[in-house]
Amino acid sequence: KTFSVATLGCKTNQFESVAIEERLAAAGFEKIPFEEGADLVIVNTCTVTAATDSQSRNLIRRARRHNVDCRVIVTGCYAQVEPELIRNIPGVSVVLGNDEKKDILRYLETGADETTVSVSDIQSAQNAVPHEINSFAERSRAFVQIQNGCNAYCSYCIIPYARGRSRSAEPGQVVSQVKSLAAGGFNEIVLTGIHIGAYGVDLDPVTSLEELLYELHTVTGVNRLRLGSIEPNELPDSFLKLVGTADIICPHLHIPLQSGDNSVLERMNRHYRTDDFYGMIMRAVELIPDVAIGLDVITGFPGETDEEFANTYRLIESLPVSYLHVFPFSKRAGTPAAKMPDQVPGDVAKERAARLRFLSDGKQQSFARRFVGRELEVVVEGGGKSSGKGLSRHYLSVRFNEGEYPAGSLIQVAVSGWEDGALVGEVV
Repeated sequence: KTFSVATLGCKTNQFESVAIEERLAAAGFEKIPFEEGADLVIVNTCTVTAATDSQSRNLIRRARRHNVDCRVIVTGCYAQVEPELIRNIPGVSVVLGNDEKKDILRYLETGADETTVSVSDIQSAQNAVPHEINSFAERSRAFVQIQNGCNAYCSYCIIPYARGRSRSAEPGQVVSQVKSLAAGGFNEIVLTGIHIGAYGVDLDPVTSLEELLYELHTVTGVNRLRLGSIEPNELPDSFLKLVGTADIICPHLHIPLQSGDNSVLERMNRHYRTDDFYGMIMRAVELIPDVAIGLDVITGFPGETDEEFANTYRLIESLPVSYLHVFPFSKRAGTPAAKMPDQVPGDVAKERAARLRFLSDGKQQSFARRFVGRELEVVVEGGGKSSGKGLSRHYLSVRFNEGEYPAGSLIQVAVSGWEDGALVGEVV
């Protein structure tokens, strides 16, 4: 009764995989590394790009190579949108949708003679039923799922079709989970979801992410809260002021820009303009001391001209951001963008992405160097007796060369320099 879980994609998927691991361990299964060939393999898939679809299929086939007799259960977003395709991959025993993955133990009882497919209509899901987790073994930070689904329907994105409408966990559930994990020794907790800026608008009474953060700040006793990705039109000044003044909230915002050209934003079905975005970033820098700001950007969106890309480059170049996540456009069947004219050649999209990643490297180094000569609070992520690594409140990797500290512990590091993509220093 050994098992392994292979996970692709976002922090929400990573969180749900941990919940699956915890349920299987409680049922008597022993977790082993994927490469050792477990009796039961769960592949928690992603479908945000064609590349992740391919990686999902490869993981299913690799599981069978490691153990030809293993039972393979496939779940996640790719399973939600392409269940019949996955059913036909040799070796797949069960295909579960995103709503069904929380009941994975029930599907272990099904027979192995033919593939079982259980994928409900995710668009009809009305309530969030968050997975609850008691511990995050071998992880330095804990995740808490506050929300699922998305109502935005950006023209390039398949995720609303894979995750359904936005559904929020009740505030009491979130507070209870954060309290439990903080009491269990986790010094940093990450709030995850597909569209966390929409938190609470579907609840009765209506609430908001800002109100939830205020409650978490006042009653949970957690040392550090980190936020997942938040849309640019969901960051009012009152929210930014709370992040800037609440000592437990990490000064770190991850914001999807996607394009710095207004025509491309309109084709993407993104509901803001570049001057609005610029103003919001500058307010964040004003209201949150030393804020780290990361941006998501897509290159090669259908019809993106050289000038439209140049507008994106110039906007990002002018912004005081600290890093970029850059993705060449990936055509997703079933989305409006897949049928748009003037599809940009893949090599052009990749070349533009490479230029933005080079820009990102310079911005990250410039942001990080402002902390040289200062002391930073670091959550230890790993290391040995001679060296270690961790993460600062500002989402900067920090290496230190003194002592041995358990993963998840909080330490203070006096930063002395920047080397090979990380700050370096000594433990105070």
